[in-house]
Amino acid sequence: MTALGMDTLGTRATLEVDGRGYGYFSLAKAAERLGDISRLPFSLKVLLENLLRFEDGGTTVSVADIEALAGWRGGTGAEREIQFRPARVLMQDFTGVPAVVDLAAMRDAIARLGGDPQRINPLVPVDLVIDHSVMVDDFGNPQAFARNVELEYARNHERYQFLRWGQEALRNFRVVPPGTGICHQVNLEYLAQVAWVSDGPDGAPFVYPDTLVGTDSHTTMVNGLGVLGWGVGGIEAEAAMLGQPVSMLIPEVVGVRLVGELAEGVTATDLVLTVTQMLRKKGVVGKFVEFCGPGLESLSLADRATIANMAPEYGATCGFFPVDATTIAYLRFTGRDDHRVALAEAYAKAQGLWRDAATPDPVFTELLELDLGRVEPSLAGPRRPQDRVPLGQVDESFMAELAGGYGKAGEEGKRVPVEGANHDLGHGDVVIAAITSCTNTSNPNVLVAAGLVARKARALGLKPKPWVKTSFAPGSQVVTDYFDRSGLTADMDAIGFNLVGYGCTTCIGNSGPLPAPISQAINAHDLVVASVLSGNRNFEGRVSPDVKANYLASPPLVVAYALKGEIRTDIVETPIGTTDGGREVYLKDIWPTNAEVAEMVAGAVTPEMFRRRYANVFAGDAHWQGIAVTGGNTYQWNPSSTYVRNPPYFEGMTMVPEPVADIVGARVLAFLGDSITTDHISPAGSIKADSPAGRYLLERQVSRDQFNSYGARRGNHEVMMRGTFANIRIRNRVAPGTEGGFTTHFPSGEVMPIYDAAMRYRDEGTPLVILAGREYGTGSSRDWAAKGTRLLGVRAVIAQSFERIHRSNLVGMGVLPLQFLDGEGADALGLRGDEIFTITGLGALAPRQTLAVQFRRPDGSEGRFETLCRIDTANEIDYFYAGGILPFVLRKLAA
Repeated sequence: MTALGMDTLGTRATLEVDGRGYGYFSLAKAAERLGDISRLPFSLKVLLENLLRFEDGGTTVSVADIEALAGWRGGTGAEREIQFRPARVLMQDFTGVPAVVDLAAMRDAIARLGGDPQRINPLVPVDLVIDHSVMVDDFGNPQAFARNVELEYARNHERYQFLRWGQEALRNFRVVPPGTGICHQVNLEYLAQVAWVSDGPDGAPFVYPDTLVGTDSHTTMVNGLGVLGWGVGGIEAEAAMLGQPVSMLIPEVVGVRLVGELAEGVTATDLVLTVTQMLRKKGVVGKFVEFCGPGLESLSLADRATIANMAPEYGATCGFFPVDATTIAYLRFTGRDDHRVALAEAYAKAQGLWRDAATPDPVFTELLELDLGRVEPSLAGPRRPQDRVPLGQVDESFMAELAGGYGKAGEEGKRVPVEGANHDLGHGDVVIAAITSCTNTSNPNVLVAAGLVARKARALGLKPKPWVKTSFAPGSQVVTDYFDRSGLTADMDAIGFNLVGYGCTTCIGNSGPLPAPISQAINAHDLVVASVLSGNRNFEGRVSPDVKANYLASPPLVVAYALKGEIRTDIVETPIGTTDGGREVYLKDIWPTNAEVAEMVAGAVTPEMFRRRYANVFAGDAHWQGIAVTGGNTYQWNPSSTYVRNPPYFEGMTMVPEPVADIVGARVLAFLGDSITTDHISPAGSIKADSPAGRYLLERQVSRDQFNSYGARRGNHEVMMRGTFANIRIRNRVAPGTEGGFTTHFPSGEVMPIYDAAMRYRDEGTPLVILAGREYGTGSSRDWAAKGTRLLGVRAVIAQSFERIHRSNLVGMGVLPLQFLDGEGADALGLRGDEIFTITGLGALAPRQTLAVQFRRPDGSEGRFETLCRIDTANEIDYFYAGGILPFVLRKLAA
């Protein structure tokens, strides 16, 4: 049932489709009272409908809020807060498990407060797709998929048992089992409806835009389908599930006008890397991006989804494409119900949410233009997704980085032996080539292109170089169906790109170990080797602890680089291999034409494939169905579990929160630079045996081969807080000369792991702060980046700027985000990290107020500077004073 507002403006109307009537809140009727809204960006029209539907006289949504949004004319400097209620929530298992852990803990806590545990349930539909747990342990053989599935279930039995409990105990909560696909592709192909339907208070059906928030930042992928949604932290998502609105400021909307068509041989991946570079350079953090212009006509729905997917990489809240004929054709193509498809089209047209060639471009805050015909084949790397490099310049770019960024000048030709192998290894060799990630594995065009490259290479007798770890992890089982039908599976298998699993794999850090001799050669000789993956993230330390240079590329280029085996020489102008007869083969010899790709896609992909694969999508295989479920209304916590533990957030909690104390005498736990990502703060990759997390597991008799990953252990706060700030590439300026999660404890001067120092500070009663530069918290929407920060005793983070999701998550955990004023920063203020900090006035905060920070240096001299308090809305003030968003919601439900 959807809550319906007061309808003060009288906008209720009825829409009839196929003889069935649906109530809806009419934007056309609203315009009669609010004025012309026809040129509002389509994404804002979706928000406007949401406000109309939930208007409640000002308790959460007022007529003034609606008028402010309807009167939006560019929105620069808009400071009005609105409350958005998504239709549903999407989760993946890395972020979903800790969210369900929190719900289970809230059931225990509400029982202690005298409430009913069954009051803790999602109030909106929640879908959790298990896609982040499969690792590429086995590869390059026909048994790889089965072997990796066996290992996945063996490693994750406790987690999956816990999710099975959630599936049965919680209402409005569905789980898509392992081995089905990547959550964003499942969302695009099946879960998303464009027009959502639920019963109103009188039992009559109501239709409204399909909207969502997700616990993965790439939730934006569904924006390509005309569905408005974006990534939030698990903390914020839990609040949304429990009936709390998502508080936000009316956004600026940057338009991107597309003209022309992509040239021959250019892929959607090349396009999205270009868009990412362009928009990251422009600066769209915290803004909506919406695409328009005649170039839309030439883009398939899958191409649009690829562009929308990487909104987090270009920094936007969303990357929205309006509903049009391509949208409706895709719904039919993927086997959706005929009536629901007709309803989606009729509703979009009735609401002014439909775009066609005659539709004028909306009014935007700012309008950029991109000529699709000027996009060229590209990679991005070696460290950031916005660092696009034209394909013909990858070799020069890498060699410059090798000498400069990696400090290997004079070692360009270095080669070292590999034990037990008949080949050597050197700088710039590609050791991982992975077709992976939601960004590209939903796009039949780029996947079929990869298959055709494999087919042509196979015909010429080419093979990947022996040091390359190859893998193919599609986003849904439908990909396997159309590869089997077209015969491309045999071609991929023949050159080592065997199926390894259906999940994120390498893109999320689950690349699995390199063969031991390769790893040993890399580490013994400090080689700068490379990975090439069809993913969206290539931050330091993410893909593999052995690989420093990581490049994003289209799936066909992944195959090509596996064949070439290195990035030191130009892949366009130099051979990628030789035939058995000694003939040199160039990239152009194996690259398919656009016509070849289109013909194969048209003949291989059918709606029936989607209908069959999604008919029983929640059932799971025999492994899943065989998992025993324990617990009833509350979960039976296993005290010896190293995967799922009852978190401490609600210990000793009372109905009235304790007043927030000022921060007095704080020390700096970490002094960090620019572009610190959530990968740096809360790593998702492997756990080192000599790290605090590794020692914790070893002390509990967990062998090294059973460590699994940080991501898989997100349900255990003991592991995660030990892993916070423990990324192998993080550099803390208060521990100069170290790398990988160390700090200096003051005043003793001892250098130690960050976790150990935090625990000593806790025992000493010393509060902690973080100092950081620009773009703090970029990357994945990891709630543990905020949870771990809080559990280490950090009271405030002082940075030059914050990425949107992480800032929100910090507030949601009761951590104070403070922003240096423009032109200032730690360096400009002469801070060294050895000062003592005091921040007062926390008992009477207002959104975005100025707060003074005082500090005392070791020599006794003192100083102060002003900061902007980045608690941005009144709701967030409430959350902060409650100790976080979850205690706030829990008290509300208990009352």
